[in-house]
Amino acid sequence: MNITQETLYAMALTRINHFNLTTSLQLYKTVGSATAIMEHRHDIKAVLPCATPRLQEALKDVSEAMKRAEEELAFDEAHNIVPLVLNDDNYPERLRRCEDAPLVLYYRGTSNLNDRHIISVVGTRHCTIYGQDIIQRFCADIKRLCPDAIIVSGLAYGVDICAHRNTLKNGMDTVGVLAHGLDYLYPTAHRDTATEMLRQGGLATEFMTGTNADKMNFVRRNRIVAGLADATVVIESAEKGGSLITANLAQDYGRDVFAYPGSIDMPYCKGTNKLIRDNKAMLITSAEDMIH
Repeated sequence: MNITQETLYAMALTRINHFNLTTSLQLYKTVGSATAIMEHRHDIKAVLPCATPRLQEALKDVSEAMKRAEEELAFDEAHNIVPLVLNDDNYPERLRRCEDAPLVLYYRGTSNLNDRHIISVVGTRHCTIYGQDIIQRFCADIKRLCPDAIIVSGLAYGVDICAHRNTLKNGMDTVGVLAHGLDYLYPTAHRDTATEMLRQGGLATEFMTGTNADKMNFVRRNRIVAGLADATVVIESAEKGGSLITANLAQDYGRDVFAYPGSIDMPYCKGTNKLIRDNKAMLITSAEDMIH
């Protein structure tokens, strides 16, 4: 199989079937490769009897999708971005085991996404002094207890950026999962940190260049934050929010979920306290509690 051709076909497939998160993945796993899908695009029911009329129609003309994939691959090659396809040896194995894993993950950085220890740290965008103190101690303790660990988060305001910066400060790798393409950065205020992460970690996304940071993309991003890691740690969360979605996804994936408790009167501890109360997260008060 031609690796470049397989990559192009996989990228094109995400464009053809972008209206459904799981259909292209199911199709890929059933048929075995993007190349095989493209070779059978005019008789897809021969290899996938359950193919819907909509899918058959979508596969009839792949010219626009292929053109977009070729443009993306050219950009990626020029900017040190590696498109990792689901059956690629370097594709993150933890993520591959998730039933809604992205067919293609675009990655730029130095970290091995299959390293032995990966921890996701998530929480509110309105991180308090209490939360900042927890993150500082957590990252320092992880450096002492598990120095080869990679910390994953979403590069957002609050807990995310605090986790990334403290991980860098402690000399460990940190990976940011983005809700847009790798041709720009949101929020722009975090550009310097993101640049440092490219040398000490990396940036990953399932979105091609030219994709804006739309609201729905952040929800999709959360499953990758959860799926990349062995464990997810929640540090401050309101009753509703993306970090709770990430925690629930991590639990669905069979990963460990931990949460730091907080005062019952603090609005940004209501979510973490609820996770603990509902037995959806294990209570921790330090990194030692989760490192055995």
